Amino acid sequence: MTAGTWDEIRTAYHVARLGTVSGAAEALGVHHATVIRHVDALEARLGVKLFQRHARGYTPTEAGQDLLQTARIADDAFAQLAGRVRGQGAAVEGDLLVTSITGLAPWIAPALARLQARHPGLVVRYLTGERIFRLEYGEAHVAIRAGAEPAEADYVVQPFCTQPHALYASAAYVAAMGLPAGDADLARHRIVAHDDPEARAPFHRWLRAHVPEAAVAFRAAEFVTLIEAVKGGAGIGFVPVWEARRLPDLVQAMPPRRDWDAPLWLVTHVDLHRSAKVQACLRHLKAEAQTWPAR
Repeated sequence: MTAGTWDEIRTAYHVARLGTVSGAAEALGVHHATVIRHVDALEARLGVKLFQRHARGYTPTEAGQDLLQTARIADDAFAQLAGRVRGQGAAVEGDLLVTSITGLAPWIAPALARLQARHPGLVVRYLTGERIFRLEYGEAHVAIRAGAEPAEADYVVQPFCTQPHALYASAAYVAAMGLPAGDADLARHRIVAHDDPEARAPFHRWLRAHVPEAAVAFRAAEFVTLIEAVKGGAGIGFVPVWEARRLPDLVQAMPPRRDWDAPLWLVTHVDLHRSAKVQACLRHLKAEAQTWPAR
């Protein structure tokens, strides 16, 4: 197998895994045209169609499934090997890729900057978003995840901290509509809620269970957008207490509750967990979290 053939197989594998050309391009760090070229070249080389193209993306054919099962095993093996090789150094230096949801950026980004100041040889990459990065594919060294405890095989999972949430509204909204007198009174207010009915955060589940659908006046898919909607006066919605402290125009409509808390987890892959830079990052983040407000 030539290097070019492996590149094509690996590209096809990521297209099958993610279902879209754009998703594979992001995962591989290449242009989407490169992804299309690799898939087309591999199909021409093998003389079979590996994917059915449709408006929503790419679906593997039977031949594609056969090839890609083998590619998955090979890609996993290469990723684990690369992780072991990268993690062998004793110095805290080189690339350090950390991921989290976007809402944690005001706290994690300064913490990582302070870590880098202590270890100038580190090149920090901090990626945020709703997508869950796969540590087994080398997509991150340290992932900070919210919600239920991750249960993937070969992951090392440690409790990080708890992010308290409360209900907030803008001062303008409160001036116009007042504050809710209690849980039942939320039904007469305009509510800002996540667009995904399966959103798993404890406060999202609570909102679905206690507030009628008719009261939801504004929906969004990303938590950062929901906070902006609350700031803009769209209604009452959940905001992390840490973030609300930075937003003086917000008024707390209901104080934080334990069943609204979002647990945060530090997640690493077993092959990289004991490397010097990962251990330095974990120690530093845990120490930083001790300085964050509990409620």
